[in-house]
Amino acid sequence: MRVAAYVNPADRLDRLASIKSHRPGTMFDQPRRERMLNVPAVVVALLVVLGVIQALLLLVLTAEQTTEFLLLFAFIPARYDASVLPDVAWPGGWAADIWTFVTYALIHADLSHLIFNAVWLLAFGSPVAQRFGPRRFLAFMAVTAAAGAAVHLVTHFGELLPMVGASAAISGAMAAATRFAFQRGGPLELWRDPAEACRVPAAPLATSLRDPRVLAFVLVWFGVNILFGVFSVGMPGIEQAIAWQAHIGGFLVGLFAFAAFDPVPTSTKLDGGKGSDPTPTVR
Repeated sequence: MRVAAYVNPADRLDRLASIKSHRPGTMFDQPRRERMLNVPAVVVALLVVLGVIQALLLLVLTAEQTTEFLLLFAFIPARYDASVLPDVAWPGGWAADIWTFVTYALIHADLSHLIFNAVWLLAFGSPVAQRFGPRRFLAFMAVTAAAGAAVHLVTHFGELLPMVGASAAISGAMAAATRFAFQRGGPLELWRDPAEACRVPAAPLATSLRDPRVLAFVLVWFGVNILFGVFSVGMPGIEQAIAWQAHIGGFLVGLFAFAAFDPVPTSTKLDGGKGSDPTPTVR
């Protein structure tokens, strides 16, 4: 015969409280799980789209179909100069005159070009997407891509050579990242929650440009692009000409248009980029 021992209910509650307070990670206190790769879904989706388009160009379309595809979606400055090929009707008509300001950024010259841009998109697009959210991020990338195409149009007016690649939009993301990455508690600090780090208050542009770290990044960025363009320094694995003017257009618009897309309240009291007043003021 088994005899059940009497247990005081209060003692049982004390034991449960003790288990909860001294054994973290049990059913009472599960630790927060972090993803190994904190890449926003919108960036992953964008990379998938870029990969599918590249696979289509490499594996599916014939040479003639590829030419038609580029005429329809790549950015070609000659489309906007009536004196160039005046008797040719450009595919897509006036609608393509508009959408190619953005769609060219989804196309890449070859696999090396795609991989190079994908790496930089992961590095700089991820924190910006984490901060902006999917819709604002895609709109921002479209605007900076269009800005890059506009600068390319001005500097290469009438040129027949198509321009492709996401570099101008990625340059805009690089510029946007400088507005908050160097702030105290930002993405550059180790052991921070990525989502929290990407939403620190941004410094006003004038303050950012007085931060030696931001200035150093901007100067190095412009220096590298000048080397690529003016002095014709090539990029490993990429044989095509580099549209460095488009990069500059995307970067400058990303730098100045950041505030128009940023959903995070900012502080007007910043100590030269070293930190920020915890009390925000809405833009």
